[in-house]
Amino acid sequence: MSDQIGRVALLWRGDRGALDSPHPRNPRLEPVFEALAAQSVHAEPAVYCEERIDATRSQLLAMDGVLVWVDPISDGRNRIQLDAMLREIASQGVWVSTHPDVILKMGVKEVLYRTRLLGWGADTSLYSSVESLRAEFPGRLEPNYPRVLKRNRGNGGQGVWKVERVLSADSSDRVRVLEARRGSVPAVVSLDTFLLGCEEYIRQDGCVIEQAFQPRLAEGMIRCYVSAARVVGFGHQLIKVESEWIPRMMEVLQMRSEDLPLIWDADFLYGPRNQDGQDTYVLCEINVSSVLPLPDDAPVEIARSVVTRLS
Repeated sequence: MSDQIGRVALLWRGDRGALDSPHPRNPRLEPVFEALAAQSVHAEPAVYCEERIDATRSQLLAMDGVLVWVDPISDGRNRIQLDAMLREIASQGVWVSTHPDVILKMGVKEVLYRTRLLGWGADTSLYSSVESLRAEFPGRLEPNYPRVLKRNRGNGGQGVWKVERVLSADSSDRVRVLEARRGSVPAVVSLDTFLLGCEEYIRQDGCVIEQAFQPRLAEGMIRCYVSAARVVGFGHQLIKVESEWIPRMMEVLQMRSEDLPLIWDADFLYGPRNQDGQDTYVLCEINVSSVLPLPDDAPVEIARSVVTRLS
């Protein structure tokens, strides 16, 4: 149609049955389809699974752009093949949000280390080798002062561990660990056993990140939804997000404004109160790969950003 601004695909992970459906649907993305149609952008569903990656590639190459909603880890599957395909189509002129290279800057736990000196930073260390993890991490563990160890890529609390040294009568080196994954229960294991399990994170993801545990965790987490550089939901307490933290993050990560994902969120924990008794905030993680457009304003803002990018 001549009055259409462009053609974009909305891509999510599905199974073979969804791929074979003539009209696949994702109810959570319906508001985005509607907002894009209101902006005269043709949007069509694209279902991804590894068994039919060639068909998805062909579909996306016929688009002007693609918006991607796929978790880093889902039912034992990762994004390795998908990211390679997205890089390929992007090199042929298809605009991809979020581009895998941007995910590797923003949507991994390493961003907590690289931006630790910003206002949202905390006591943070990075271990890029098994040797450095085993040499340095045990010395940072003290009874009653838990640390949090995070794998670089993951979602749903997978590979995020609260670790606390346990005092024992026999002087054995033991730790109490709790994974952030829903339904996990605490366990007491030897420190060596725990670190052995973490070695695979480094081999797969290149590093693990360690932060101080935030005692105010029980007071809840603040999730700030962002479209490009504009806060679109739940950000009223975090004025600095738009005016200070995002611009400084882009400088640190060497990103342009047009690189920013069209929908992403930053999760903040309450840090220690400052000398004036005011709250501080500690960045817990940035989610980029599969952020649902939950705030009411998000789909409209996404559609407006799509029009800007296509133009």
